Amino acid sequence: MAIVAADTVWVLISSALVLLMLPGLALFYGGLVQRKNVLSSMMHSFVAMGVMALEWVIIGYSLAFGTGNGFIGSLEHIFLQGIDPYSVTGTIPTYAFVAFQGMFAIITPALISGAIVGRVKFKSYIAFIALWGLIVYAPVCHWVWGGGFLTGEALDFAGGTVVHVTSGISSLAILIFLGKRRGYGIDSIKPHNVTLTLLGTGLLWFGWFGFNAGSSLAANEIAALAFITTLVAPAAAGFVWMTLEWVHLGRPTALGFATGVLAGLVAITPAAGFVTPMAAIPIGAITSFICYQAVMLKGRFGYDDSLDAFGVHGVGGITGAILTGVFASVGSTGLLLGNSDQLMLQVEGVVVTLIYASVCTLIIGFVLHKTIGLKVSESEENIGLDRTQHGEAAYNI
Repeated sequence: MAIVAADTVWVLISSALVLLMLPGLALFYGGLVQRKNVLSSMMHSFVAMGVMALEWVIIGYSLAFGTGNGFIGSLEHIFLQGIDPYSVTGTIPTYAFVAFQGMFAIITPALISGAIVGRVKFKSYIAFIALWGLIVYAPVCHWVWGGGFLTGEALDFAGGTVVHVTSGISSLAILIFLGKRRGYGIDSIKPHNVTLTLLGTGLLWFGWFGFNAGSSLAANEIAALAFITTLVAPAAAGFVWMTLEWVHLGRPTALGFATGVLAGLVAITPAAGFVTPMAAIPIGAITSFICYQAVMLKGRFGYDDSLDAFGVHGVGGITGAILTGVFASVGSTGLLLGNSDQLMLQVEGVVVTLIYASVCTLIIGFVLHKTIGLKVSESEENIGLDRTQHGEAAYNI
């Protein structure tokens, strides 16, 4: 198939938009942590841009999109062998496709960092995301998008299962393995700068248009559909979260609205190109309500989901994937159009991913704990990881 210039430009721009989400994520998470861990938290996002980009072009892309079996791709494209400037995927150069997919591989493990801030050695974090990218992300990507056993079965337009279910459940698994932050539930551990989080939210929403609409891999009507659904779903979700806070707490908070917007972005990701704008609104609203309840309940269950990585990405990803099987009407049909089989396929895809990602994450965590060590000492945690891991301070005033 011949290369279409407009499609190529759109995918390249979308790739850049997705990469911009990493600084957005760094600001979002960085604003939520204590002052002593700001740089450490932000570095978790930035270092993923280096580590995962290299891993992706060396071996990750081949494992995800190489011809293999139903579980994992082959090594035919290791070091991008067999791909040159004239290779074509669909209507775009294969290099553009590799780059676009690489952005997803970069941001997904960085999402997990929100569950482990202030507790993990930096070298161990690097080892963790590198291993997780190969053992969890690449296989699940192959299952859903690369010709694996879920390809053409479970609907996932832009990464609800591949990105958010995997990172969300892995966040829960690793935070349980690590244990709570020192002082959690006793001391007041408040965000140090919510303004950074709001700025990060804006950058994430901006980049998400490339994340979702770019997944059409063409400048076409489906890209336009995914673009507008990515506008209205988080709008509805932010409004619902704000309203719930207003009723529950007596006042709306900036952090609450930002969290709701993020939940809506997560929810619409698997459905963006499969549902109408009017269906995207209830997807965002329903997911916001469910994520709000999940965040409120974490104290009762006693797990320290530092920045609600599981409560938003995990719960939101699961809910969005399932609701895709309910509301799908473009290019596929869901429960509301009489196709209950699609809903069951969505549930099956989510369940398999939850089990696989959580088990693998626990194994990776255990291996790192027994070899190079995973958690920092109590004294390092008290001092803060900016000083102990990086020898720096976010603010010298």
